[in-house]
Amino acid sequence: MEHISKKQSPIQFDRKHYTNEELILLYSRILKPRMIEEKMLVLLRQGKISKWFSGIGQEAISVGVTAVLEEDEYILPMHRNLGVFITRNIPLHRLFAQWQGKKSGFTNGRDRSFHFGTQEYKIIGMISHLGPQMGIASGIALANLLKKNNKITAVFTGEGGTSEGDFHEALNIASVWSLPVLFCIENNGYGLSTPTTEQYNCEHLAHRGLGYGIEAHIIDGNNIIEVYHNVATIAQSVRKNPRPVLIEFKTFRMRGHEEASGTKYVPQDLLRHWETKDPIHTYQNFLMKNYILSKERDVALQAAIKLEIEEQWELANTEKTIDVDQSKELADVYASHSYSEINQVQERKELRLIDAISEGLEESMNRFDNLILMGQDIAEYGGVFKITTGFVDTFGKDRVRNTPICESAILATAYGLSIQGYKAIVEMQFADFVSSGFNPIVNLLAKSNYRWKQPANVVVRMPCGAGVGAGPFHSQTNEAWFTKTPGLKVIYPAFPYDAKGLLLTAIEDPNPVLFFEHKALYRSIRQEVPDGYYTLPLGKAATLRDGNDITIISYGAGVHWVLEVLENHQDISAEVIDLRTLQPLDTQTLYTSVQKTGKALIVQEDSMFGGIASDISALIMENCFEFLDAPVKRVASLETPIPFDTNLENQYLGKCRLEKTLLEVLQY
Repeated sequence: MEHISKKQSPIQFDRKHYTNEELILLYSRILKPRMIEEKMLVLLRQGKISKWFSGIGQEAISVGVTAVLEEDEYILPMHRNLGVFITRNIPLHRLFAQWQGKKSGFTNGRDRSFHFGTQEYKIIGMISHLGPQMGIASGIALANLLKKNNKITAVFTGEGGTSEGDFHEALNIASVWSLPVLFCIENNGYGLSTPTTEQYNCEHLAHRGLGYGIEAHIIDGNNIIEVYHNVATIAQSVRKNPRPVLIEFKTFRMRGHEEASGTKYVPQDLLRHWETKDPIHTYQNFLMKNYILSKERDVALQAAIKLEIEEQWELANTEKTIDVDQSKELADVYASHSYSEINQVQERKELRLIDAISEGLEESMNRFDNLILMGQDIAEYGGVFKITTGFVDTFGKDRVRNTPICESAILATAYGLSIQGYKAIVEMQFADFVSSGFNPIVNLLAKSNYRWKQPANVVVRMPCGAGVGAGPFHSQTNEAWFTKTPGLKVIYPAFPYDAKGLLLTAIEDPNPVLFFEHKALYRSIRQEVPDGYYTLPLGKAATLRDGNDITIISYGAGVHWVLEVLENHQDISAEVIDLRTLQPLDTQTLYTSVQKTGKALIVQEDSMFGGIASDISALIMENCFEFLDAPVKRVASLETPIPFDTNLENQYLGKCRLEKTLLEVLQY
């Protein structure tokens, strides 16, 4: 349970070259969040706020780091960084309204406490998963590097967060790419109730920087002058010579992880030791002892802060609660985007699916100077499927970036680029590997616009699907992981024409898009595709064949299964619908067709249970029941992982059961 040392060693302040007024300004800045916290703890007991994560004892870090940054430099705080928001001069009534879930806060009541961001104050709010913060900071820093604006980014984490994979991935990315970001660790002794001795086994967390080739520093986090002075020196150096720096601030959390937790697990002598190192009281004593701050001025300063807190609290407290508006809630899940149909040319040429995707990427790279491609081996090697071959020669390594093997942090980095106004495309080498980046997609990208009106302009390319003998780790078609997540758009083309047009639209769209590309179709499907730039609307299915006997609904490789079966049954009058996009879903086309034919069959390559076919079946039953002449049927693959052997794979795929099921529905 040691944390630094229990040996009594009072903080030693060195005023350096700072004037009295500069030293007093630092005092007022750390005093204000302390006084706000003391007020909030009272209000918490009164039930007027719902939860509180205390930063008492850590104010010098938040204030010192933020005071060093320029106003247009981004900072990414955590739970205990109230000093960041105060130093950025956010009006207190807006902070108080945020904590009460009111409209003048920053999230329209959709999130609480410090889970918010604001472009106005260049603060990016945290998510509870902690680690993605580091990757976002790397993305913002990458944007600064590309802009050559000599700006830095600062991001906070606790000592507990340094155990997460995202922390290590982000440090590695920042090191490899020489990104101008300050990684700030507040080592406060405990991750909730777990002491540092059970969190890591090195003497100092700063030493972890060595493994990544990153400059690292250890700073007394309770000494406001040392924090401010040392970080200012580091920041100025990084602006001139872009690179990541890891800074470990030694401090202590004087209250529980959150107030309900308490501190019974902390030895009392350890608490008493850190009470002697209180950053407010020790600095106040230093200022008074050296005749920098008079008692009268201190009293006046505290009185002014108290008055501001009371007035601002009253302003927030009297604000009415948010009006419930279901249409607004639904509308804000996605960033608004007005689709514009573009068809610049009429010339066509035959392309494979893989070529159409490559052309779409190249067209977009030419059209959008702010588009960045990232992925494993996509630069000189051209990607494992050679889709980006030659892109480095045309667009350069700044825009076509090989990444380390770190899906999670790269997706968070893409989000950071989006915050800075860039578009990003991340290639998953195989769709299966997205599981390593699942968290930033479903908890960061998907929720961003809803939480704080920040679009996540990211496309994730997903080479997927079976039929090529690739086995359990390279063959999944895992679209159902994402179609149920509000805030994501999901595209799954079956033909080259659709692939190119939909990809171009996806890149224009400011929302996060999962773009599925079936590997077995890459080089086996050809089609006449327009030259140049054209777009296709998301959420609009394609009717491939008209018919009256049955509606068959599919997407991706399943579409080709259906067409192959029907080729052998010319007598069947089937209406074939290619969904093309799964989210948004073109339900109107489905309902219109089923109401005409009276029967429906849904075909997916994914395993049956929990797939999108289940939802489509339920939608048809709910909206077309009186028109149905037979139960809605589904065709899907077996409830097993995808096997490698050809015979086993053929048995696994729903294709082998399609014809039988189709005939059964028709005969019902």
